[in-house]
Amino acid sequence: MVAVGAAAALTLTGCASGNSGSGTSSSSSSSSSSSSAGGGATSGGGGGGGGAGKTVIISTDLPLQGSSASQSDSTNKLIQLYLEQVGNKAGNYSIQFKAYDDSTAAKGAWDDAACAKNATDHVANKDEVAVMGTFNSGCAKIEVPVLNRDTTGPMLMVSHANTNPGLTKTWDTGEPQKYYPTGKRNYARVVTTDDYQGNAAAAFAASDLKVKKCFVLNDNQTYGLGVAKSFADAAQKQGIQIAGQQSWDAKQPNYTALFQSIKATGADCVYLGGIYDNNGGQLIKDKVAVLGDNKTVKMLGPDGFTGYEDLLKLPQSEGLYLTFAGLTTEQLVKAGGVPAKLIDAYTKKYGQAPTGSYPLYGVAGVQVILAAIAKSDGTRKGVTDAVFSGEGIDIPQSESVTGKEIKIDPKSGDTTAKDVTVELVTGGKETFLKAQAVS
Repeated sequence: MVAVGAAAALTLTGCASGNSGSGTSSSSSSSSSSSSAGGGATSGGGGGGGGAGKTVIISTDLPLQGSSASQSDSTNKLIQLYLEQVGNKAGNYSIQFKAYDDSTAAKGAWDDAACAKNATDHVANKDEVAVMGTFNSGCAKIEVPVLNRDTTGPMLMVSHANTNPGLTKTWDTGEPQKYYPTGKRNYARVVTTDDYQGNAAAAFAASDLKVKKCFVLNDNQTYGLGVAKSFADAAQKQGIQIAGQQSWDAKQPNYTALFQSIKATGADCVYLGGIYDNNGGQLIKDKVAVLGDNKTVKMLGPDGFTGYEDLLKLPQSEGLYLTFAGLTTEQLVKAGGVPAKLIDAYTKKYGQAPTGSYPLYGVAGVQVILAAIAKSDGTRKGVTDAVFSGEGIDIPQSESVTGKEIKIDPKSGDTTAKDVTVELVTGGKETFLKAQAVS
């Protein structure tokens, strides 16, 4: 295993700029810092082949427009701050940073064509060795095979937010093999998957909320379909009757008729399987208008509804239960240590905490990438091999920005940490309710 340790040098490396693969490009102009929020990357035993003086690029691939923009912007800023604190170094390598946008203004969310273009741009940028992203599982399913076919790689992608199981394990037809046409894995993630998140949400609904009949909605996208299926299957095993399952159309002006049909079923629970970007605000407003507030008919959503400032501004979101595939920033800051120090530094620099809980996991993804670079010979193939060969990558708890050991299974790319948090929206904030047991 390779561990992340303290950076030996706090020297400044200028960050890459220029046009991103799609939409607006974000580039950092770092300044060196003498303080550290948890160390940087050095190689563990059996490090790579030197690399003294070599500069490599790592990137992010996130939706920088639409409802996700605030959380994505926080993720990029927190990553840049972390890189400053570790001297923009990974072992003997200097690190540059580049931000890609996988969304469009017209769609206001991630876009298939933007993801496809970004994938080819990652491969074409010859100094780029790894990608931290994507935020949306559907986008990852477009990009991973392209990075996998890179003749100088495969090229590594590490996600902080993809939770669809099919990216790493048997789920839908042909998964996960179809994402790895070379037969070699090149995709990892630092959060658990929706088969665990759905089970946790169903257990909470049954044991804590005591619901008896739930109607399950999905946004008809990769992530939403997966998490809705996982919840529905687990809920039935928990003794919850599934009153019905249906997709919502993100282009509809309202969902009054949909919720009137749900009302006729007598459901005392509605599960929103999808992302807030897909007209989730209107969905929430119409649910409350037709079915009553979230005490009358419980409303639950997955992590695709977390971290959205617009959602929290809605009076109708009061009482909404959310699950997050990880530990929330609120929990981690209270626990102190590395994550608390990093968030404190961010708050001092920007005057407010990052939006949502995924920015810290974005840094966790970068920690994995930096550890792999430090262990490698500085090539794309070498960086990927560092994750998917031998004992892989292991970030010890004492240096992890998630407050827990980050261990990547070299066979699957999945993390061994299977944390799911339940939150309650109250007073215009996402508040920690409990850490739900995962099975």
